[in-house]
This record gives sequence, C-alpha cells and structure tokens, in this order.
Amino acid sequence: MKPTSVIDPKASIGKGTVIGDACYIGSNVILGENNHIASHVVIDGHTTIGNNNTIGDHTVLGTAPQDIKSTSDNIGLSIGSHNTIGSRVFITAGTEHGGMMTRIGDHNQMGNGIHIGHDVQLGSHCLMEEDAALGGHVVVGDHVSFGSDTAVHQFVEIGSHACLTAGAALTQDLPPCCSAEGNRAKITRLHQETLEKHFSTEEQSAIQEAYSGLFSALSPKEHAEQALEKETAGIVQEFYRFIVGSKRGIPFKRKTNAN
Repeated sequence: MKPTSVIDPKASIGKGTVIGDACYIGSNVILGENNHIASHVVIDGHTTIGNNNTIGDHTVLGTAPQDIKSTSDNIGLSIGSHNTIGSRVFITAGTEHGGMMTRIGDHNQMGNGIHIGHDVQLGSHCLMEEDAALGGHVVVGDHVSFGSDTAVHQFVEIGSHACLTAGAALTQDLPPCCSAEGNRAKITRLHQETLEKHFSTEEQSAIQEAYSGLFSALSPKEHAEQALEKETAGIVQEFYRFIVGSKRGIPFKRKTNAN
C-alpha cells in the first residue's frame, strides 16, 4: 500500500492541484490551481504558492529559517506561478528582521538539490542548475542564470540578466548583465547570450560601453556616479544605479577585464 499524504484540513488547495504520495501540507499553506506536487514533499508554515507550478519529490518548502535569532510565527514563503522546482529543493521562510518573507517570482526553473535561504528575494525567469545555493537575504533580479554548484553569500545582490558560471562562489554584488566565475567569483565578461536575446543592437552597444568604463582610472562607483548625470533611462541606467547602490562592492579585476 502506498503511504498516504497528510493534508491539514485548514490548508487551501486550489482546483486541479495534484498532490503525490507521502506528502505533508500544513494548516497555513495556500496552494493555487493546477499545481503538480510529487511524492514525499513537505510544505509548511505560512506558505503561499500560485498556479501551474511543478514541485519535485523530497522537496521542503516554507519550514523554519536556519537563523537562531528568528522567533516569530508569522514568517512565510511566497512562490509565484509557472515555476519548475526540482527534487530535494529546500526553501525556508523569512525572518522578522529580514522582511518576514522569502519570495520567489514566476517562470523560474530550479534543478535538483537547490537551497534558497531565508529572506531571499528571487525574481522571475531565473535559471538555477543543480545544487546551486543562495544564502540568507540575497536579492536576485529577473532573467539571472546560476550554473551548477554555485554558491552566493548572504546579503549579496545580483542584478537582472546576470550570470554566475558553474562552481562559482560569489561574495560581492554582481551588476546587471555581467557574468562572473571562480572562487571567489570575479566579473569576466558581459552575459552576451542574454544581451542578444533581450536587448536591441543599440542597447547592447550602450551596455558594452558602460561595462568598459568599469576598468577606467576611476573606481566603478565613481565612474557610475558621473555617468548617471548623463544617463536617464533603460538598462544602462539600471547598471549604473546598481553599482552606486552596492553595499558589498563589485567583484572585478581591472587588468583581467580591461578588454
């Protein structure tokens, strides 16, 4: 006989949602419509999940954060719609000193063995390959790619359309459209694949010019502050504003990336 799932009667389960064998669904969980949940999945805490998500086996969502300072019962996890979440994925709830909520956007694809820590804010259309890990309080924009076995330090911010290559360990902020690699990760180039997919030829030229300016005589922050006086819109402004607002610094090597 197959093991029976335990679904708290107070949980809200949307129309068309299928729950596999040996799952546990807690009392404060809200599941939208047409989700497909495989076997041995735990969804607990104040977790809200949208529509049309696929969740792999042995995944744990919304459990208590790995933070000894957190004592609140009102913390939670919010996951949007059309996400594919692999097997053995672990996503914890937020904390009271980090905004109360871990948030996952829409149309993300997560491989097996992913770890997403407390208070992470993950955008939409992101790709996370197997065994990638995000520490607590990490903020990620849209259309970001993480290679397998990547690791991101707590409180790091990653801009939209950026890329972290396989095996990289990132401890500083990664600006929009940049690709970083290594341990500890450094910017090596622009993420050309996403530039060609999402931006016009003119926008690609503009971001290339902005990127080249990082390796001038000025520090990245000084260059970005001066450039913002002229740039008023678009991805280039986003690029400069990210650098100016960075709290952990930008991981680049001037000599290596001067081209």
